[in-house]
Amino acid sequence: MLKYLRLLLLPFNVVYAFVVYVRNLFFDWGIFKSTSFDMPIICVGNLAVGGSGKTPTTEYLVRLLSEYKVAILSRGYGRKTKGFVLANDAATAETIGDEPLQYYRKFKNVSVAVCEDRVKGIQKLKDEHEVILLDDAYQHRKVKAGFNVLLFEFSKIKDFQMLMPAGDLREPFSGVKRAQAVLITKSPSKISDEIKAEISNKLRLTTQQELAFSCIGYQNLKHLYTGEEMRLAAEQEVFLLTGIANTAPLKQYLAAQQVNIHSFEYPDHHRFTAKEIISLLTSYEKHPAKKKIIVTTEKDGQRLLDDKLRDLLLNLRIYYLPIATEINAEDKCRFDQKILDYVASAKRFDKIH
Repeated sequence: MLKYLRLLLLPFNVVYAFVVYVRNLFFDWGIFKSTSFDMPIICVGNLAVGGSGKTPTTEYLVRLLSEYKVAILSRGYGRKTKGFVLANDAATAETIGDEPLQYYRKFKNVSVAVCEDRVKGIQKLKDEHEVILLDDAYQHRKVKAGFNVLLFEFSKIKDFQMLMPAGDLREPFSGVKRAQAVLITKSPSKISDEIKAEISNKLRLTTQQELAFSCIGYQNLKHLYTGEEMRLAAEQEVFLLTGIANTAPLKQYLAAQQVNIHSFEYPDHHRFTAKEIISLLTSYEKHPAKKKIIVTTEKDGQRLLDDKLRDLLLNLRIYYLPIATEINAEDKCRFDQKILDYVASAKRFDKIH
């Protein structure tokens, strides 16, 4: 059904493509204003909608830049607030969004803020920070980031892709020219030189653009409320609760651990209701197995911290599965150094203490 619906939307692709082309052209020509800042601004983004791994990539950069005073600025997708909001201990997924809340809870030495106007957000953060990371801002061209990390999923990069609304692309592949580094995410640990060359040729990368490949590193399960860690054991019943764009890699990983998956899937950034959680719990409690747990993603877990949902889940075996971006060994040094060199060259002389 979805396939036929997208075919019906094909005529609108011409209009969308024209608007995107003219918009980018006006930014390139300086007709539309793009603001630069005298400090390192690193943007993490993608050309396609959906889960390409922006959150774990942003977390990778936080760890890479641990010697600097870093701020993460996001739009705060799905929040119910407006304007600039600086995360604090009272923050929730409703006030700042699930991904910013994940950053704030994970990195206590990093400032996290949300603002739909990225220029305004940077202006409020720049005096107290040495590096600002822009989460999902590749198409937000009102800011001219000094360094753009553009992400593509390995499983989709070689496929033919169309622009929205019939396809998933926010802008044509030609938009790759604005990136200083391209990261192919969710890749196998070993990739042939032929496949790398094929991908590079499709993207038409220049010698100045860094191409790197990364895979997903799955870590130990953590209890959603206590933080207690445990290993995923084989032959147990896993009740999987997700509200992410692409569940395929996660389900493949769980299947490889030889567990039985009972999947409860919702759209990306879905705000779970008590009724939906009760439906999950009913299935969970009715299952006769003794070895059973509820598993969710770290991002989804941020939306389960709501007091009403917490009361339903608090005393259960509910865990989230942390993931990390792992740059392939042959690319890691070059990728890291390119970013470190940029930050060192773009940092302000008035070092912040």
